[in-house]
Amino acid sequence: MRDETAEQPAPLRSGLTTGSCATATSLAAARLLLSGTLADAVQIVLPKGKQVQMRLEFCRLNAHGAEAGTIKDAGDDPDVTHGALLYSQVRLLAEPGVRFMAGAGVGTVTRPGLVLAVGEPAINPVPRKMISDHLSLLAAETGYGGGFEVTVNVEGGAELALKTMNPRLGILGGLSILGTSGIVRPFSCAAYIASIHQGIDVAKTNGYQHIAACTGNASEDTMRRVYDLPEIALIEMGDFVGAVLKHLRKVPVDKLSLCGGFGKISKLAAGHMDLHSRHSSIDLPQLADWAAAIGADATLQQGIRTANTSQQALAMAAAAGVALGDEVCRHALNFARSVVPAQVQVEVFAIDRQGGIVGHAGGFA
Repeated sequence: MRDETAEQPAPLRSGLTTGSCATATSLAAARLLLSGTLADAVQIVLPKGKQVQMRLEFCRLNAHGAEAGTIKDAGDDPDVTHGALLYSQVRLLAEPGVRFMAGAGVGTVTRPGLVLAVGEPAINPVPRKMISDHLSLLAAETGYGGGFEVTVNVEGGAELALKTMNPRLGILGGLSILGTSGIVRPFSCAAYIASIHQGIDVAKTNGYQHIAACTGNASEDTMRRVYDLPEIALIEMGDFVGAVLKHLRKVPVDKLSLCGGFGKISKLAAGHMDLHSRHSSIDLPQLADWAAAIGADATLQQGIRTANTSQQALAMAAAAGVALGDEVCRHALNFARSVVPAQVQVEVFAIDRQGGIVGHAGGFA
């Protein structure tokens, strides 16, 4: 009988970004046009110098030039684009340089505040540079003096984009072509954190000085109810409260409302900036100590320490008339204030599973 307790977990497999996919497919299509080379795989160089080979689903001439496609492999990361077909269409131009176009399933920037100008295809700077560098080398190798028009497409990208923050950021019509290293590292959530930063940038650039950073849909609904904030001012931070607090050092706003479930806010109160269960856990003894500081008797303290969940601890405190929710928010507020610049006014809301407010601390003058 197999001893499963002795089995070591397999290491997580990394993958390649949409930027790497776009680079490989653009290079393959351009090479077909300039040298007639029809390939089923292509090798590219990532930003830090690593060479990788990527399999192609197709590489062929079309009515305007050539196109090549590959299946996005995000490794073991839960990436929305994993398994999607990404393909690039390349057309030769008389003028040197590379012109980028948004094809089917790739978004267009419609709001200021992003690194790309309004009207530009949502192909980020590092993928643009990767593609341009590879095509420049190809042109030099083949003696070609003209330029390239590169149109990047993601099959089903318009539908996939609805599962991302792109619509809220003003990137409409599809996905963004992303990547800084060319590699997707499992559960690094770099793209999610980048979207949080972009959300803050877009809100401020468009004149919104009060933003609400929320852990999920229920907390967003609460902030809409309390402040009637527009979508652009609602930052979907998930578990990454640290991404919000740290970015405000670079891009401060006047007012920050933090809102999340009571359990997650209790983690923030304990000084955690990643609220996911992989990285932090609810500290029931700490909750009991905070309850004691505001009048909980020994019986209630013991009940909180042995509670099954933070929600049960909160309910016991509420039944005893002890405002544990407010006390937890007060500690979370103090921690958040220690991270953001002094000029940022901060408040914290804790909610229950139904979106009801069970704690609050701070406020705005």
